[in-house]
Amino acid sequence: MKQFDHEKLAVYQDSIKFVAWATGLLESIPKSMSAHDQLDRASTSVPLNIAEGNGKSTPKDRCKFFDNARGSALECAACLDVLLAKRKINPEMAGTGKMILIDIVSMLVGLIRSNSPDRTI
Repeated sequence: MKQFDHEKLAVYQDSIKFVAWATGLLESIPKSMSAHDQLDRASTSVPLNIAEGNGKSTPKDRCKFFDNARGSALECAACLDVLLAKRKINPEMAGTGKMILIDIVSMLVGLIRSNSPDRTI
């Protein structure tokens, strides 16, 4: 089966897995909570920015979108902290999500560094 280049990236595949995981979690959280909307939007932003960044032709442009994806992944982690603090999820749920996000952020940092070796993150 033919694939787009971004679909071959492990970080993209993991970000799609996180979206699926977060969607299941969101079904148990009231839509009226701002963290619900934030987690939904931020989790969706991660794979979208990875795909768009991977399609750019210059390292600077790629890094811009990979940076956005990294920021959205960190926002997802903060949403999990908020949901935990508000007792809408348990520590195990937060930990599961954060483990996925740690891997995603690590891979994004690698992509950013490979496209801009002089950058510090």
